[in-house]
Amino acid sequence: MRKIFVVEDDDNIRELLIYALAQSGFDVSGYADGGLFYAALNAVSDTKPPDLVLLDVMLPGEDGISLLKKVRAFGKTEKIPIIMLTAKGAEHDRVKGLDLGADDYITKPFSVVEVVARIRAVLRRSNPRTDAPADLVVGGAGGGVSVVLSPNKRAVHVNGTEITLTYKEFELLRHLMRKKNVVLTRETILSRVWGSDYFGDSRTIDMHIKSLRQKLGEAGGVIKTVRNVGYKIEDEV
Repeated sequence: MRKIFVVEDDDNIRELLIYALAQSGFDVSGYADGGLFYAALNAVSDTKPPDLVLLDVMLPGEDGISLLKKVRAFGKTEKIPIIMLTAKGAEHDRVKGLDLGADDYITKPFSVVEVVARIRAVLRRSNPRTDAPADLVVGGAGGGVSVVLSPNKRAVHVNGTEITLTYKEFELLRHLMRKKNVVLTRETILSRVWGSDYFGDSRTIDMHIKSLRQKLGEAGGVIKTVRNVGYKIEDEV
């Protein structure tokens, strides 16, 4: 049974989410503030960490953005998928959360049906494939910058140095590298990487591309923007 941590200070919302997720077959634990959540996370990080965290941005004391940074900075928890809950219209929170490694966001008010669907979609895409193909490589010719993506290890190296990506960033980069030198529309990327059951819009792609370029550093220019169409990866870095 998949374990979900729900971090939400509003008692009514938290209990509603716990009930809905439990009814959907998840093992759910709820926390009203960041201190309780982080203590629980540390207690299980060596044994059975949660499969996903549903994390509210506005929390008493330490806010969700700060907690996200702490989770991503700790080796034993950095890969846990995290979906942020944000207030309607708080786009700056969504952008900041995605830049710091959030895998998705849900805007309040929301329906529990949407939340369950989004969680299932994130969990499906977070499972490493056992039949993963060989390493994907871009660049490196003539001593240039190289990007190597290893599906079996779920690792990405830029000129031999490993970089840390969220699972969504990894899947986005893998899809672009598999279609090297091919222009992909935003609609195609949404369908292939986020899934047909994704409820968001194409701005999510743009935010992830921005974060991905930053993390790739000197190799970030390998991802090209095709105006009014989408993105592609070129073999020359």
